[in-house]
Amino acid sequence: MTQQKLPKLRRLSQILFFGLFLLHLHETEFRGSLKAVSGDIRLRIPYPSIFLQSDPLVAILDVLASHALYRGLLWSLTILIPTLFLGRFFCGWVCPLGTLNHFFSSWKSERKRGAERLERNRYKKWQTLKYYLLVAGLISALFGGAVVGILDPISLTVRSLAMAMGPGLDYALGALVGALRHSSPAPMAMRSVGSIAQVVLTETLLSFRQPHFRQAFFLGAIFVVILVLNLRITRFSCRALCPLGALLGIVSRWSILGLEKHPSHCDDCNRCLLHCQGGDDPIPNAKWRKAECHLCFNCVGDCPESGIRFKFFPVTPTTTDGPNLQRRRTLAGVAAGAALLPVLRSSPGFAVANDPRLIRPPGSLEEGSFLARCIRCGQCMKVCPNNALQPALLEAGLEGLWTPVLAPRIGYCEPSCVLCGQVCPTGAIWEITQAEKAWLPASAAKDSKPIRLGTAFYDRGHCLPWAMATECIVCEEWCPTSPKAIYLHPAEVTDAAGNSKHIRQPYVDPDRCVGCGACEFACPVRDHPAVYVTSIGESRSKSNQILLNPQTGGSPT
Repeated sequence: MTQQKLPKLRRLSQILFFGLFLLHLHETEFRGSLKAVSGDIRLRIPYPSIFLQSDPLVAILDVLASHALYRGLLWSLTILIPTLFLGRFFCGWVCPLGTLNHFFSSWKSERKRGAERLERNRYKKWQTLKYYLLVAGLISALFGGAVVGILDPISLTVRSLAMAMGPGLDYALGALVGALRHSSPAPMAMRSVGSIAQVVLTETLLSFRQPHFRQAFFLGAIFVVILVLNLRITRFSCRALCPLGALLGIVSRWSILGLEKHPSHCDDCNRCLLHCQGGDDPIPNAKWRKAECHLCFNCVGDCPESGIRFKFFPVTPTTTDGPNLQRRRTLAGVAAGAALLPVLRSSPGFAVANDPRLIRPPGSLEEGSFLARCIRCGQCMKVCPNNALQPALLEAGLEGLWTPVLAPRIGYCEPSCVLCGQVCPTGAIWEITQAEKAWLPASAAKDSKPIRLGTAFYDRGHCLPWAMATECIVCEEWCPTSPKAIYLHPAEVTDAAGNSKHIRQPYVDPDRCVGCGACEFACPVRDHPAVYVTSIGESRSKSNQILLNPQTGGSPT
């Protein structure tokens, strides 16, 4: 195969890997029944996090922040090792966000004049920004924070598609099918098409229920801006912002595959710059920047004279192997990374006045360790069958932006479900079994203590039996624990007409409550529920407790 045909092979690779990425993202969803489950719930796809597990940046952040490597992250060696020999092949051949950026950049570049396209594909000094972001992120991880995971391209793409684009597509297709089925007047054939389309889409593309996520518009807008910027600057986020690309660029300096230039064959047509994706200056009269090259091979494909080619152990007198970083800016990145986490965690919300609605998924680590591992990928939120997990805004402070929290008014934690731990790529949510969760009596191990997310409380001013002398036992009916954490006491009350009535008033047994949120979700008082769940009593914290232990003189258990 001649090198002129490599761009076609690269495009095929991008299509295949992007399709595989979408398949994994689509299958990271539970589509079965939660009512009759034998054994632990498992997804149909065996490796729902394979793209994140093979992300070298995620693996390094996990090692630096937690001083351990979570299971599955050794897959990152499948990217790191080839990069040592080939260079940044992942950016040009595999990365899903890189593929989208490449598509939008190429689509717009065809409408640009030659001189303008050549100029914007030359190397720019601002391309070093991603290296300073990487330095700051790695130093921050060393102090125990994975904040830079927000910029990781795989995490960003999963989060954007799972919580913004995907739900929006679900709604649009559902509305279209509904219009075909129920529009009146409409031909019978159109209604039949609508019914068939609904069955096909439900079984193949649509979620089994319409998901809703807080901040979906904001997350989607950020993703759209990233893509639209490619219409202005070729692969802008890849060149300037991507910390994974910066990491692979540093590793690629030792690669044995390089660009060899033959100025004697060059007629200065500059075609090699027309479709350059990395801004790495492949033209013979400039230094080729190995750390910026995405190995798209467009330069060799466009060269009519074969004046440049890639080969192993090339003669490279005009090659710059590593990024050209300035010492002062590098030190500034180190200082910023070192200062970031202490500043974020010195706020009262982290340790001494945490938000009571900061309810983490079952199996979550203690808050400091959780924030050290969570990369905000959103997979746990996508896989939640009740749509109960939502991206945090300020419940966990700025450091916890877009980390998962339980929102009982939207959904509750299903007793039989442990999927969030299965799809978490870093161990921020530990993979647990139904027996370890211990919410179902049939699956709980003998004498095991259930994992508790928090505790339910009553606002008697809103509770119908307490405030309005009206019978209501919805919360007790929905309580999944056995014996139930919500119990009823008969009481004699007087209604507005002065009549004496016998009703049952609800109470919470904090020793039995697991904080699943089912009672709050089902409460018929919709604007401000009469029963609500807070994080106090959660299993993952030794200090955020409510029950008093007589054996320790009344101190929290």
